[in-house]
Amino acid sequence: MKRGRYTRRAFLGATVAAGATLTLRRAWPKAAFLWSAPQATDSRIEIVLSEPIGRIAPEIYGHFIEHLGGVIYDGVWVGEDSKIPNIGGIRKALVDAMREIKPGVVRWPGGCFADAYDWRDGIGPRERRPRRTNFWVDNREWREVGIVPQKYEPNHFGTHEFIRFCRLIGAQPYIAANVRTLPASVFHQWIEYCNSPPGSTTWAEIREANGDREPFNVRYWGVGNESWGCGGNFTPEEYAMEFRRFTTWAVPDYGVGLRFIAAGPSGRDLEWTRRFFLKIAERRAFDRLWGWALHHYSSFSGGEAVNYDATGWYELLQSADRMESLITAHWQVMGESDREHRVRLVVDEWGAWYRMTTNIHPTHLFGQQSTIRDAVLAGLTLDTFNRHAEKVGMANVAQLINCLHSLFLAHEDKFVRTPTYYVFAMYADHQEGQAVRAIFSAPRVSWTDRANRPQLFWGLNGSASVKGNIVTLTVTNPHLSEARVTEVLVRGATIASARATILTARRVQECNTFENPLAVVPREEEVPIRTPVLVYSFPPASVTKLRLVLS
Repeated sequence: MKRGRYTRRAFLGATVAAGATLTLRRAWPKAAFLWSAPQATDSRIEIVLSEPIGRIAPEIYGHFIEHLGGVIYDGVWVGEDSKIPNIGGIRKALVDAMREIKPGVVRWPGGCFADAYDWRDGIGPRERRPRRTNFWVDNREWREVGIVPQKYEPNHFGTHEFIRFCRLIGAQPYIAANVRTLPASVFHQWIEYCNSPPGSTTWAEIREANGDREPFNVRYWGVGNESWGCGGNFTPEEYAMEFRRFTTWAVPDYGVGLRFIAAGPSGRDLEWTRRFFLKIAERRAFDRLWGWALHHYSSFSGGEAVNYDATGWYELLQSADRMESLITAHWQVMGESDREHRVRLVVDEWGAWYRMTTNIHPTHLFGQQSTIRDAVLAGLTLDTFNRHAEKVGMANVAQLINCLHSLFLAHEDKFVRTPTYYVFAMYADHQEGQAVRAIFSAPRVSWTDRANRPQLFWGLNGSASVKGNIVTLTVTNPHLSEARVTEVLVRGATIASARATILTARRVQECNTFENPLAVVPREEEVPIRTPVLVYSFPPASVTKLRLVLS
């Protein structure tokens, strides 16, 4: 892809020329983001309490860490003897920040790394653990990088460290097993090591000798990763046979209630889904299949994380918005064989993927910066999952730190939260809520693609959930320069009070850095209710949460 050369100055000039007034104050007072907006309302959101969708599983707000670049080493793991504040070797700043957003689940160790990983290398005294060549060692971006932990795996972060990380942050563990290079018996031993009662088996005794007498009670197990590609290059029929072999009959439950997740398609490969489900149906193996993993990464022709123009803004959001059609299309195909819809969708890799031009350090493979565009992408994606809460049982943004669509960037003792982190913080109130239908009406966004063709994009979108008399409404406004002055009402109820949390930016290309960690942060404000219908102006290029108290 050709790198976009649209400068920040040119982009801002084009934005202002398009009609936006971006007069901003340095501090963040109550009315910090000023824009030109009509006085009359032009949009409407109606929340329909009588039309529930389903419970929003906390696991939808899940995360993913892989032994890839700076995710583990220089990210999650700093070592017990490090001068960087840590809890048993795990970066303390990361633990503290994660606790605030109530993470539902964390997936590990991969990714493609999972199908090259032997879990037995990562237990026992760290000084005795073997060093192995990392799956990603031959990536061309690393040709000039020497012998570092990111390339030659020291196995300092293994099963015990991962479980401790999950416990520290209050998340469920989700472990992806090696199907490509290890037999099913090794997978079964891993489950036994994690879940068998104290003193019951040799593996339980080894676990105790390694520091943990009590079982880990790992419920979620991925059977391989991307088995159509780096996970074995299987056909759907071949992989269905492997899945049955790994999960049928011989896997004790240990009272945990195991949930096996099969490696599903990349994007819109409906035939992979159809053929796999047909094979599973032949042997009536749906009782061992809890989740079907779907991967979707968003990209655009310019490929830059920060240096993008208006077309690059809308191209990326349009790519992300395909998530909705992917969910509905695969769900329909799954139902052809699984008519009772016993199997849930698990979107265990999603996010933006750019050129590697803003990585913090050469060892941070696929590292990239994060702007308000990534925050809007995260918001519209999480809203999509909420709107399909009856279908989506889990989702995992890729990845947590120092890679792709990260919530955090870190290097040595430096640490910063990205705009995407704040979206997860804002949306945490949805967890365990009852998703309900919300009807959005707003002028559509007109834009022009790189082939000079006119395009349209929705004007406002979001999701709503209910807990008691509290409605959480989250909304993204994708328009670069126009606010949406919106009537908000709850059908059959009265809004007694409202409070807004708004995430936007002075410049849409602005990002949080080690030097300026608070460039893009949310602000809060009370929302006055002067009429029977609440009226709120959603800023351009923003993510907003409205907390509505019903009387």
